[in-house]
Amino acid sequence: MENKILYQIKSLEKEIVRTHLCNIECSINLEKMPTPTQMQIIDYIIKHNNEEIYQKDLEKILNLTRATVSGVLQTMEKNNLIERTSYEDDARTKKIILTEKANSLFKQGEEKMLEIEKTIIKNIDKKDLEIFSKVIQEMKINLKNIKEGE
Repeated sequence: MENKILYQIKSLEKEIVRTHLCNIECSINLEKMPTPTQMQIIDYIIKHNNEEIYQKDLEKILNLTRATVSGVLQTMEKNNLIERTSYEDDARTKKIILTEKANSLFKQGEEKMLEIEKTIIKNIDKKDLEIFSKVIQEMKINLKNIKEGE
């Protein structure tokens, strides 16, 4: 089973979480850090701060289901990471706005994530990392093609 790609991916993810991500909360003011999905959402909103962001945008960008994004956003709102305000034309549509707490935790978490990334790629040739990244992208495309019925 050691050579099975899915096992290797899951094992790597578990090792990253076990050795690094679980320790982030302790190292940053004992504040509960956003999950990786929450960090992706915060990152997207920060990078698109001059645009109005809605749940449907996040579903499409992150390639997640409506139920998943809805649950993540509910948790983020409960943890005071986002606020949702009604859209003028449709009260059912909520614009997503980051709180100052989200911005602060994101900056701290991003610094820690960069440290982790430096650690996990240490001593790996740049060319190998480019190949690794290309392979991961091809795997994503393969999975997307299956979903789209190819």
